[in-house]
Amino acid sequence: MDPAQNEQGRGFPLRSQPLYTTPQQFVLDLLLLVGGSMIFALGINSILKPMHFVTGGIAGLALIIQKFIPALNLGWIYLLINIPLFALAWMAVGRRFFFYSLIGMISLTVSLTFVQVPIDLDDKLLNALLAGMILGIGSGLSLRSSGSQGGLDILSVMLLMRFSITLGNTVLTMNTLILLMVAVFYSLEAVLYTLIVIYVSSKIMNIVVTGLSQRKAVFIISPHWEVIAREILKDIRKGVTIIEARGGYSHKQEYLLYAVIPTMEIGQMKVMIRRIDPDAFVVISNTQEVINPRLGNQPRW
Repeated sequence: MDPAQNEQGRGFPLRSQPLYTTPQQFVLDLLLLVGGSMIFALGINSILKPMHFVTGGIAGLALIIQKFIPALNLGWIYLLINIPLFALAWMAVGRRFFFYSLIGMISLTVSLTFVQVPIDLDDKLLNALLAGMILGIGSGLSLRSSGSQGGLDILSVMLLMRFSITLGNTVLTMNTLILLMVAVFYSLEAVLYTLIVIYVSSKIMNIVVTGLSQRKAVFIISPHWEVIAREILKDIRKGVTIIEARGGYSHKQEYLLYAVIPTMEIGQMKVMIRRIDPDAFVVISNTQEVINPRLGNQPRW
């Protein structure tokens, strides 16, 4: 048996994965990782540390550790926590993702040491909101590359690929532990501000990673399916899949239309469907991600 196939069969990624696809993509990845790390460090050093706030993930854990050992540099604490994570992840994640995440982790370590820009806001709520926005932008830019900033990102991917533990469950568990430590070592007020930082940063990060072109999956059942399909192709200019179906109660032969439509064009589609068939059965659902060279981001792991 081919050793590569044997390795893949045990759940490990192929180690022959190229580090980059094109020189242009390599440069772009480096810019995203370094720029995202500098912005992320700005939010921590300029807002979280002066306001005694905490964020989620490994960065939040590093802030809590520094509270008790102020002599330690925050960047070095972050690096020391990441070393065992990267050692475990070496055999669990793709070669490209590991390599770029290593660059991202080093970039963030350096940025946490040197990026110091004062931000003067008196209101704690405004500080929490601004910190969440800055951290979300920094994390999002890094995740748009072929890697991440290390920490919770690489731990989440490792657990997903080895044990099928979803990214959301890993993040939720880690952030719950962080909040418990904040409640014990800080105050209930600090927990609430930390929740604001985590919530805002996650929302902003999703916008940065997926962009404003979120898409929805649309399912349509109508006797006028041919006309609707033609309108989707011609007026909305989107692809549509025609699926043969059968009614569970009537056992009648029907056709199900399936299309992935940008959120901004959903209103136009609903108007079109109502005009053709007011009684059409339509289901519109959110999509987590659309993977296609023409429609969405490609997997990087």
